[in-house]
Amino acid sequence: MRKVDIRSMVESVVREVIQTMKMEKEKEKVGKVLFIFCDSTAHEAFADQFIRLKNANIGYDLLFLDGETSSWLGMQRVESTGSERIIAADDYSPAAIELAKDYDGIIIPEIDIDNAARVVQGLKGTIKSEVIFSALVLGKFILIGADTPGIKRADRRVLNTLNLPLPLKKRYEEYVKFMTGLEIVFKPQINFADSILQRFQQKINEKKALKGSGGEAAAVESGNTQDISRENVIFSKKLLTPDWIQAQVHFPNCTVYLKQGTIISPLAKDLLKEKKLTVKFFKRDE
Repeated sequence: MRKVDIRSMVESVVREVIQTMKMEKEKEKVGKVLFIFCDSTAHEAFADQFIRLKNANIGYDLLFLDGETSSWLGMQRVESTGSERIIAADDYSPAAIELAKDYDGIIIPEIDIDNAARVVQGLKGTIKSEVIFSALVLGKFILIGADTPGIKRADRRVLNTLNLPLPLKKRYEEYVKFMTGLEIVFKPQINFADSILQRFQQKINEKKALKGSGGEAAAVESGNTQDISRENVIFSKKLLTPDWIQAQVHFPNCTVYLKQGTIISPLAKDLLKEKKLTVKFFKRDE
């Protein structure tokens, strides 16, 4: 008779239960962002901001890049261990370029002239440039510290200097201007939590509106309806078109919630009447 490894079986069951609990917890989050820090102490100044994010039900992961060499892609693998956890290097984890898939936004408190140049030229080769590249391609928002000196923390320690020389500083400022054109947002590090909360305010407002309406609804993001309810749908874009109406599987037995100020095209109005859909408006929170 084959022996059963009780310890392995218990461990497997416990892992499965914990993973299920994590997944349920993630579903409750308004959203999730990834912070990329230059070393394992750089996050300490953000403790209060993390509290604000947690209180707003926004998840966050931390990725630490200790030292000069760790900013380069070595194993080309990084692993996310879950919301409000630390990301570690691992041979079997997803590649750096895949990281942005799991987050709504990427937060980089400091970017140096090397990584800035790579982003501007469309190059990869470092973890930061690779994550930024994938975030841009996937349409995720990117927030970078506006008060960064453009020189790595490790370089500042080794060279015992805090700033780039004037010619390199000017070049770095040119890179920043170009990245701003890519819709990468630069804000002072102290204002990161405010900027992140503003990004997620739309989702927060929608949840409040649903509670105020007395029923659940399916949030519609980027034109796709999430299958939450078959009775109500929230349209979150600025222009309602007939193409969107025809694409919905929930119709015709539902109420469409629109934010005040939403523009309804003439053909969309006709289609709403044709399908006998109920339309309700809710106010934006200021």
